[in-house]
Amino acid sequence: MKKTSILFLCTGNSCRSQMAEAWTNRLKGDLFAAYSAGVKPKGVDPRAVRAMGEAGVDILTQSSKEIGALGDLEFDYVVTLCDNAKESCPFFPANVRLMHRGIDDPPGLALNAENEEGAMMHYRRVRDEIRAFVEQFPDALED
Repeated sequence: MKKTSILFLCTGNSCRSQMAEAWTNRLKGDLFAAYSAGVKPKGVDPRAVRAMGEAGVDILTQSSKEIGALGDLEFDYVVTLCDNAKESCPFFPANVRLMHRGIDDPPGLALNAENEEGAMMHYRRVRDEIRAFVEQFPDALED
């Protein structure tokens, strides 16, 4: 049986889309093949690596990439996780289902944190929000 392919798209492909890719492959890998990319990739966020590691998911080997780096892969779903990615989403064939799921930006929220633990609080909350979203697949993709 062919797995449903899903691309998670964010601006930097540094945090939210990386988490979504990892959670999907970990929790729903029997049904989905997940990928992530960014409109302007900027490297995987070390705090995202830490937050996912705390939940037992290693994303240290994942890399931040542009959509073009995924080659000729075809996707059944493209899920944008930030407004910027939604607004600048490239063209996909008509058979691709586009979906937007706006999720808070942990690096942006962490800018106002008083200390590292305060910053990590935002990453953990978003990590858990993304996990809850993925746990609802495939139903959550039909919204």
